[in-house]
Amino acid sequence: MKEHVVAEISVVPLGTADTSLSHFVAGCIEILDSRKDISYQLTPMGTIIEGSLKNVLEVSRILHEAPFSKGALRVLTTLKIDDRRDKKITIDSKIESVLKWRPNTRIGKK
Repeated sequence: MKEHVVAEISVVPLGTADTSLSHFVAGCIEILDSRKDISYQLTPMGTIIEGSLKNVLEVSRILHEAPFSKGALRVLTTLKIDDRRDKKITIDSKIESVLKWRPNTRIGKK
């Protein structure tokens, strides 16, 4: 089975002049938008990315570096990778798998 992973990344700039980090997140999303080899889904606390392991690791390094170019003095990056070799997984397939067990579940509750 080809390497295809789903990962969650959270890039947190530290040592910034402002408590708002939205412009740093927007910069990371701009990087993801420019990539044709990565799919992503923004969440309130991180970003889910999918693609080959090689591409996910490569873009994770780029995302980690991005806040430094915008003035951050320190960056804390958390990366979780789901690497399943028995069948292909995607962002959608992981959600659908849960919904099979609980079909009336909403993706979010407000």
